Amino acid sequence: MNARLDHRNPLVFDTHELGRRPGALQRLTPEIDAPGDFGLQGVIGVPEGAPVKLRLRLESVMEGVLVTGTARALAKGECVRCLEPIEQPLEADFQEMFSYPDADDRGRVKAEPADDAEDDEDTLFIEDGLFDLEPVLRDAVVLALPMQPVCQDDCPGLCSECGARLADDPDHHHEAVDIRWAALQGLAGSLEDGEKDELSGEAHTSERAAEKQEK
Repeated sequence: MNARLDHRNPLVFDTHELGRRPGALQRLTPEIDAPGDFGLQGVIGVPEGAPVKLRLRLESVMEGVLVTGTARALAKGECVRCLEPIEQPLEADFQEMFSYPDADDRGRVKAEPADDAEDDEDTLFIEDGLFDLEPVLRDAVVLALPMQPVCQDDCPGLCSECGARLADDPDHHHEAVDIRWAALQGLAGSLEDGEKDELSGEAHTSERAAEKQEK
């Protein structure tokens, strides 16, 4: 069973007006503020307090109230390839049965409460004529969001060498150096330095010989 519900919560809905006559319908179009952590943590989601437009259809059936709806909002996050901020419209569809706690699976009033905790664990109940839509809506939003959001389908991402955003500079590249040639270039440089040192030594010896001859 749900904990006692607060009718002031914008995601808690009252079914008293709908009644328990099978076939009765009620349509609602509320706009609510998104609750916290409404999406994929650290990836993309609907910011807390952002407007969420709901279109709901409540249908009374034998065992409870069948709720069918759509949620529309603007999701925000960042591209997983280039890390740029992104925004994209979100539309999430959902349908859930909220059961009367005193009715069995055929809609008949139970003589005594059921003692099957496992069955009740996955069942959403109506409490005092109220039901809480938040867990259903949260699951629907998460399923509707992309697991790997991108700013555009062909986003090239970031340069693996320097981290530059490749979409801003399509011609961006780095000169590739073969490590084998790099080793040879280093060896050549060492030889050149040795030759310079040798020439420097020879020049110094010649200068000293010239000084002796003058003396």
